[in-house]
Amino acid sequence: MLIPDLYRRNQLTISFEFFPPKTEEAERVLFEETLPKLKTLNPAFISVTYGAGGGTRTQTLRIVNRIRKEFAIEAVAHFTCVGSTRQVIADFLKEVEDLGIENILALRGDPPKGQESFQAVEGGFSYAVDLIRFIRERSRVSIGAAGYPEGHVECNDKILDWDRTAAKVKAGAQFLITQLFYDNAAFFAFEKYLREKHQVEVPIIPGILPFLGVEQVKRFTSMCGSKIPPDLLRRLEACANDEEARQVGVSHCAAQCKDLISRGVKGIHIYCLNRFQSTAELLQQIRA
Repeated sequence: MLIPDLYRRNQLTISFEFFPPKTEEAERVLFEETLPKLKTLNPAFISVTYGAGGGTRTQTLRIVNRIRKEFAIEAVAHFTCVGSTRQVIADFLKEVEDLGIENILALRGDPPKGQESFQAVEGGFSYAVDLIRFIRERSRVSIGAAGYPEGHVECNDKILDWDRTAAKVKAGAQFLITQLFYDNAAFFAFEKYLREKHQVEVPIIPGILPFLGVEQVKRFTSMCGSKIPPDLLRRLEACANDEEARQVGVSHCAAQCKDLISRGVKGIHIYCLNRFQSTAELLQQIRA
């Protein structure tokens, strides 16, 4: 099932994102405990990240393949420019084809640990748009790309960053998944600009993160350039512990999702952090 086809249905599309487990035990827990529970929430697809330094290609493809084979859930493999020469990309596409994987999310990726700014390897690419174009010329796989409603953390011009997002679509991206955000106004401004300025017609899928604690959400938003709305920050700082903050996060994200859906958004992509509880509570509140 190609991801764009899911958004042509007349129903809400819920999807999740995982990261590859770092140990055999963590992978066992994911497949024997977490995934069976999450399957009961009826996700349309699951995306699997590639690791901050781009070093989990084998694990990512293995996890994606297992999800598709063992749980009959469509899965999307992330792939980045980090450490990727044209030959590495060609080898990746061959593996994807051999496994029957139909969807990938093509990203520039974060600089490897210890590297202050992104540096392409010799024979590789510096930007996601070039990776997307290269893949599109060589594969029929459905390609997704990232979008940043509040602008990319490395770009001080939000509109320029939105123009670059449109360029990814022109290069061959067939769906967009956004960075996490906690202010829906940012998403709708981003969506309106792409639709009206660039006539972007592909699905634009909002990414929602029901965080686990105060320091965690502060760290995540700082890393990715997203903002915590003042009213949400006040509520978080009044929490006595992380469990209270987690519940505030679920409540805020549920209100976000209800607003997004009521205003025509056809799907929500939930950053699960390989956990079940917050995702289940979030969906329960949405569906209520």
